[in-house]
Amino acid sequence: MTDIVEAGIASGTEGKLIRALDWKGAFWVAAGVPPLVLFSIGGIAGTTGKLAFVVWIISMVMGFLQSFTYAEIAGMFGNKSGGASVYGATAWLRYSKFIAPLSVWCNWFAWSPVLSLGCAIAAGYILNAFFPIPAADSQIVLDWIAAHAASVTADSPRVAEYIAAHAGTTPDDAVKALLGADGVAALTPAIRTWSLASFSIPYLATANINATFFIGGILMLIIFAIQHRGISETASVQKWLAIIVLVPLLIIGLYPIISGQIVSTNVTGLVPPTAAYAASDGTWSNGGWTLFLGGLYIAAWSTYGFETAVCYTRELKNPKTDTFKAIFYSGLACCLFFFLVPFAFQGVLGHAGMLAPGIVDGTGVAEALGGLIGAGRVITQLLVVLMILALFLAIMTAMAGSSRTLYQGSKDGWLPKYLDHANEHGAPTRAMWTDFAFNLFLLAIASDAGGYFFVLAVSNVGYIIFNFLNLNSGWIHRIDSGHIERPWKAPSWLIGLNTVLAFVNALFLGAGAKVWGYSNALWVGFIFAALILPVFAYRHYVRDGGKFPAGAMEDLGLIGQDLGVKKAGMLPYLALVGGLAIVLFANWFFQLPA
Repeated sequence: MTDIVEAGIASGTEGKLIRALDWKGAFWVAAGVPPLVLFSIGGIAGTTGKLAFVVWIISMVMGFLQSFTYAEIAGMFGNKSGGASVYGATAWLRYSKFIAPLSVWCNWFAWSPVLSLGCAIAAGYILNAFFPIPAADSQIVLDWIAAHAASVTADSPRVAEYIAAHAGTTPDDAVKALLGADGVAALTPAIRTWSLASFSIPYLATANINATFFIGGILMLIIFAIQHRGISETASVQKWLAIIVLVPLLIIGLYPIISGQIVSTNVTGLVPPTAAYAASDGTWSNGGWTLFLGGLYIAAWSTYGFETAVCYTRELKNPKTDTFKAIFYSGLACCLFFFLVPFAFQGVLGHAGMLAPGIVDGTGVAEALGGLIGAGRVITQLLVVLMILALFLAIMTAMAGSSRTLYQGSKDGWLPKYLDHANEHGAPTRAMWTDFAFNLFLLAIASDAGGYFFVLAVSNVGYIIFNFLNLNSGWIHRIDSGHIERPWKAPSWLIGLNTVLAFVNALFLGAGAKVWGYSNALWVGFIFAALILPVFAYRHYVRDGGKFPAGAMEDLGLIGQDLGVKKAGMLPYLALVGGLAIVLFANWFFQLPA
């Protein structure tokens, strides 16, 4: 009977996660991380200028080094899912019951928005494919201008307004510009401007229920349906998606380098720009450093993401050996892509080319990829399909990992009880539905042009908090739980280096959150992080009577409500105070260019 339950057959209304993966399966599920480079490659190029590819390399090296701490602590918890946030949270539990759920919550709300952001970009590609906005110099627009040339004259009030706003413009140039804009507007398909509703969310952003929202919602439902059949089915789909997506992406990254298309001036003279999204070079002033740190801040959301490979420890057939292999080889794959793709993009396109609107918002990346290899129209259209598949790959990785974080957080008594459920296939469906509902809300924000980077910047506040707590959990576990078997143990110097990197990440958070167009992103992120505190208090003190579920700490050899001895003393508290001090100081000291 035990074997039947372990296989995931539901007992009553609740099933269990199934041990159906080897390390290769976990690797394929995490293979959606490399395409994350395409989410913010334009934004990072805009804020850091010629430094963009260096930002990606530094961030990826940091992510790879940090993963060794996560690999060690993941091996300690062969019976838990949910990833590094869950494994690291247990280290903090002795010192504060509220820090542990904060770590899990911050990891979840950092990973979960990949669904909405990815679906927003994918919806943009679909709209561009079926309902394209005509270019100002396209023949159809030129024909419209010829037919409506008399609609705008040199003495028109609009011309005077245009000249006032664009000093030095002649009346003839103003007429041409206005006619071009009118032609594009007249020939733009109605679905591109249609909106069922648009409303402002105070202190946050503007939400828009438009075509992007509805198409993105349908895409999320498709991904939900695939994952409903469990991790084994998900890994199988991910494997083929990854091969289809990553092999061409690797070729595209290598081709410009091998063929000698890299322009040396595009990757030398490394200084920050004068301002965010400015095409001119600046200096290493306070403002320049702020932009650079802002790039490292947002890059972390992508480059550190392969830690999701250890989200599936409870579903690995042999967690003792497979956990380290899954995160190590996922990290190597990410190094390859995060080094190559940004370098190739910047080397060919240059700083100015990376500022194109389609690169910044993600919807023109496929055309840019085609340009790197000199592709014609047919190949470029195939690359559009490739980009949509790449987004699917990333979104499936995010839903698989974030839903298991919710599931395990519920199992351990940190998150609401209803999330503690898996279907007959071992899929945590209630957690998946929660992800879906949360991301419908975020999709409404991301569907607005200005909301995309707001969601990204705020969610990354949570991700840096999670990384800070979990990099420190490595040494806390060494002190408090040094007797627990570790199938793979990181060198002590590396645990120490990663502890230093935890505080470097705190610097990125304080300096960088403001770079993305929202001066209040850091504070909104802090407020959202704090929302877990009343949720946990209700679950723990009201629902569970102040006790953790049986088995929550079993992997650490702790039974019942015994949380163990605080061998680390005051050190964890000093780490928290030090991290917060660095965040606040960096936020005060580093300022955007005037």
